Amino acid sequence: MLDRTRTPGDAEAPNETLSTAATPVAAPPLQPALAPKRRSRLRSVLMLGGIAVVAIGSGYFWLTGGRYVSTDDAYVRAAKLMVSTDVSGLVSDVDVKEGQKVKAGDVLFRIDPRQYQIALENARANLAETALDLKAEKVDYQRMLSDIAAQEATVDNDQATFDRYATLVKDTAALSKAQYDQARFALEGDQHKLDALRQQAQVALAKLGGNPDVDVEQHPQYLQAKAAVDEAQRQFDHATVRAPFAGTVTGVDSLQPGLYLVAATAALTNQGAVGLVSSAKVWIDANIKETDLTYVKPGDSVDVTIDAYPGRTWKGTVQSIAPASGSEFSILPAQNASGNWVKVVQRVPVRVVVESAAAEPGSPAAPDLRAGMSAQVSIDTGHELSLRQTLTGLI
Repeated sequence: MLDRTRTPGDAEAPNETLSTAATPVAAPPLQPALAPKRRSRLRSVLMLGGIAVVAIGSGYFWLTGGRYVSTDDAYVRAAKLMVSTDVSGLVSDVDVKEGQKVKAGDVLFRIDPRQYQIALENARANLAETALDLKAEKVDYQRMLSDIAAQEATVDNDQATFDRYATLVKDTAALSKAQYDQARFALEGDQHKLDALRQQAQVALAKLGGNPDVDVEQHPQYLQAKAAVDEAQRQFDHATVRAPFAGTVTGVDSLQPGLYLVAATAALTNQGAVGLVSSAKVWIDANIKETDLTYVKPGDSVDVTIDAYPGRTWKGTVQSIAPASGSEFSILPAQNASGNWVKVVQRVPVRVVVESAAAEPGSPAAPDLRAGMSAQVSIDTGHELSLRQTLTGLI
């Protein structure tokens, strides 16, 4: 047990405590009391402001609803084909390399032209021979007319002789029966000869098209021979394969000098053909949901972004809207004849023509768009709801 001894200081301690308790305490500052009110006021402002922002945003999206249509189901397309030829032969030269850019008319490869050169020269010789034959037929027809005129004179002489003999035959002393028969047979023979000459002249005239002064170059035989020359020239020209449009060459490795190109199967098997992808005719095929096509129309402005080139936007225009959905062109289209089918929103292809690439000043030139690249499109239909539609929607 502790022995507590009271000291004079301990006796006065309670008095000091009482004295301190009796001293009035100063009032706390007003700022802490007003803080809850300010927080309440701020909370009300934020609530009302949030409601206002939501209302304004909802009104904006309502008024602009249906104006912008976007999709990421879009891909870059370009004109492309396997360039080949319709004549067969050995490939003699390949003038391009993989990935080379060419202009329209540039030589891609050549086929040995000697066989087609020989055929062309033969056709030209045949054309010249046909022209000479036609000129000879014209001259021969004039000769036939001369022969006919001479034979007509002979027939006239025979006719006169026969007429005289017919009168004299009655007097047996002046003319014998044999002389009379000889004159008659001579007249008949020369008449038959004249008829034959006239028929020959008609045949020659028919070969000249009924016109003895026909232009040789307008005669059917000449035109036929000239057509043969044109065909031989065409085959000779097609032995040199040129680019039909500007683009980038691909698939060159399958074509090598010495390969025998079979025209019937060249483009089907890609043997004897060079791929060419256009660098100018490029477009975007966007598959838009049918429910988003309400206000889309040709001529609408389009913003195009390419996944491979972020931060760059291409400008475009809606060129056309497909007359049928993509599933209509499938080999086995879906058949919804049963009662347990599920309705699926169809997509309709929309073609967008790419016009230019928008970039910041001083930025590098727009990169090439390659066929098959993924893209995103945003179509500005320009559609805005009217006041009546707005009020109807609000009601």
